[in-house]
Amino acid sequence: MTTQSERHAIVTEAEPKTLGLVAGLGVGAAVFYYRALVDAHLKRGLTPHLLMVHADVRRVMELAQARATRELAEYLAGLLQHLAAGGADIATVPAFAPQVCAEELEGLTPLPLISVLDAIVAETERREIRRAAIFGAHVTMETELFGRLQGVADVAPLAPTAFHQVGEIYRSIAETGQASPGEFKTLQSLAHQLVDSDDADAIILAGTDLAFVFRPENTTFPHLDGARIHIEAIMRAITGSPR
Repeated sequence: MTTQSERHAIVTEAEPKTLGLVAGLGVGAAVFYYRALVDAHLKRGLTPHLLMVHADVRRVMELAQARATRELAEYLAGLLQHLAAGGADIATVPAFAPQVCAEELEGLTPLPLISVLDAIVAETERREIRRAAIFGAHVTMETELFGRLQGVADVAPLAPTAFHQVGEIYRSIAETGQASPGEFKTLQSLAHQLVDSDDADAIILAGTDLAFVFRPENTTFPHLDGARIHIEAIMRAITGSPR
């Protein structure tokens, strides 16, 4: 017969880790992450244990664009400290632009971080993608995913006009939480041009706000969806499951 202490141990072992989420870095993206994480928990028969803290998106974007990596890392570390004080076991920053300070933040964070960049690199290697183009904010494209694809896959550069188009459309999506039909068509067309001309094996959607524009059912080009790949990595960390 199972004792009360043994039953408690079984329940405790099965409980997911508490995740701390740095939200506010694009309201649409925060809503996407919240819904996706809740759905992923429910599909596994789990109750979500989530904590959120709201970042100042204007401050974060200004520091990221200025490459003020130390100041940005210290600001994010302060937010992560609030999550740790609230009982979070692990945490994540569900946005790409702040990853410009990932190296500095690694040395300051009070919590283990589930990195969106690590998740994308792992998936790129798993799918054996040799050459990819990047869609996202200007800073993400300029730095070629913050240099994280070096030695993993070649980055197909966008022509200056295309680079500007993608960056400006992404900025608009982040601000409004949606893409107009014209913006969606432009991104879809640019992606097909890159893939059909053999410039890229796939498009890396390296912007959390792209996740609610490009969904599995409406994306007609080979791609890696950074946000959805990140969600899967977060759930593996929460549950301790390898896949």
